Amino acid sequence: MTKQTLIVTEMFYSIQGESLFAGRPCVFIRLAGCNLRCAYCDTTYAFQEGTEMTIEAITERVLSWPCRLVEITGGEPLFQKNTPELVRGLLDLDLTVLVETNGSYPVDALDRRCVRIVDVKCPSSGESHRNLEVNVTRLDSKDQLKFVMMNREDYLFALDFIKDRRFPFDQGNILFSPVPGSLQPATLAGWMLEDGLSVRLQLQLHKTIWPDVERGV
Repeated sequence: MTKQTLIVTEMFYSIQGESLFAGRPCVFIRLAGCNLRCAYCDTTYAFQEGTEMTIEAITERVLSWPCRLVEITGGEPLFQKNTPELVRGLLDLDLTVLVETNGSYPVDALDRRCVRIVDVKCPSSGESHRNLEVNVTRLDSKDQLKFVMMNREDYLFALDFIKDRRFPFDQGNILFSPVPGSLQPATLAGWMLEDGLSVRLQLQLHKTIWPDVERGV
């Protein structure tokens, strides 16, 4: 039987910089390939760059680090068909698995035991027409929604998106993340306070810890 493989751009052990797990040590698996081209993307090197690895080899590397928290990111993890099998195998080892996805693929392909962090693309990304809105109905109480914002238009888009939808979690699982250099965190925080939101302001902690390091953090 042919062993299942994935194209891996990088694997590293670092501090989780985003999501509700921010601040915790985490093993990262960055998979290659993405079907979107967001205007603010900071991991364009993952579009094509990578090494083919078996799921067994990836798992062995994960277990070499003293950490039970794993994030699978990209690129776009669901761009590769064997990603759900990798997720399932890591979960079977009693690891906590986060999958960060751009929201354009059905998230029900993923084992429900993992934490699904689903981007909702705002207008400035240039990819908001690719949002698969049915994904919202497939989330559960441990999952998270993320909105990356460059400007006021993006903020208003996010407000409208969450206004009339019902989620299996409170607003604390909804993340508003400003794009560095485009939207000041204080500006976004001010809007959130003015509108009485209970969503979570998300800053990229790893970029504060290692401001001059672009990869492996």
